[in-house]
Amino acid sequence: MTESVRVYVNARPIDAPARSTALDAVRVLDPVLAEDVAGGTRAITDSRGLPLDTTTPLVAGTILRVVSVRSAGAE
Repeated sequence: MTESVRVYVNARPIDAPARSTALDAVRVLDPVLAEDVAGGTRAITDSRGLPLDTTTPLVAGTILRVVSVRSAGAE
């Protein structure tokens, strides 16, 4: 059994611990960016731009993107 999985966050390859979540993968890449996600100012999407829950489990080859979140009153 492998102890890590290769995933891509913002087009950068990273090796995340096995059984990690999407937020864990972002944290491996950039802890400050992960705090922005946890704080709600950024969100994680899949390769198609669809929102993902931060607790989504990783599988090898997962592609994640971190995007800005618009406030409810923004136009």
